[in-house]
Amino acid sequence: MIGMNRLPVIVRQHIAGFRALLVFTVICGLIYPFVMVGVSQLAFHSQANGSMVSYNGHVVGSSLLCQEFTDAKGNPLPQYFQPRPSNAIPSPAPKGDYGCDPTYSNATNLGPTNPAQVQAIQQRQKQIAEFDHVPVSQIPADAVTASGSGLDPDISPTNAYMQVPRVAAARHLPVAEVRNLVTEHIQGRVIGILGEPRVNVLLLNIALDQLSAR
Repeated sequence: MIGMNRLPVIVRQHIAGFRALLVFTVICGLIYPFVMVGVSQLAFHSQANGSMVSYNGHVVGSSLLCQEFTDAKGNPLPQYFQPRPSNAIPSPAPKGDYGCDPTYSNATNLGPTNPAQVQAIQQRQKQIAEFDHVPVSQIPADAVTASGSGLDPDISPTNAYMQVPRVAAARHLPVAEVRNLVTEHIQGRVIGILGEPRVNVLLLNIALDQLSAR
């Protein structure tokens, strides 16, 4: 300590700062991350690893991200429930990329009266009316509008119920059976007050495949 006191003040200050840097590097850069990773892996293993969903021994997606159920040309498959429209797509879009691309999460930033937005909604309404054989007045808003991220994995129960007759017909299943499956997959509001009731499209479609395989 006597030797330290003989050093110039500026040197002693730098030494003290370096010691503090080492201490906080160990605490914040090593101990804290290891503790947090350990806690998350033990208490929240699925969430910490991306909430991945497996089916028949293979990872088929994440319950936190939407995915398209389309053919090779991007046409929606009638035997599956369809997610919300997605703007998460590069421009120009490469072959086989029709939305729900997590590397291109984005919104259109178009207001509700923007002509381009109005035209897109009207076009989607026409497509859904033809695809699901329903009048435009019965098409819910989430079926024709993309989420802010473009990656919303959920749809409203109204949207899911609207698709039931089409899915049931494509799979030759009773409408009531498919409708009950939707009801079973409705998730309530978070802690009872946040958000709206919703249906996870990926989990619903997996359950649908399981039902068809019986």
